[in-house]
Amino acid sequence: MGRIVNIYEAKTNLSKLVERAEAGEEIIIGRNGKAVARIAPLPEKKRRGIVMGVARGQIWMAPDFDELPPDIMAAFEGEGT
Repeated sequence: MGRIVNIYEAKTNLSKLVERAEAGEEIIIGRNGKAVARIAPLPEKKRRGIVMGVARGQIWMAPDFDELPPDIMAAFEGEGT
């Protein structure tokens, strides 16, 4: 555990303390010399799951995939009701 920073000092220097936490330091905030809170760096979020281009060349879509019969298209567009 590092040095305890009192609440007044933490309020006055919050942006500097956050910068220190971003750099990996853990800051302890205290009241009357007793630790009551902690500013700590967040773990880096690991990106997972989405891999762009993994199915490239494996999917085929018909040129007219989004064409609908006129009566159905009219219903979507609110015509004929």
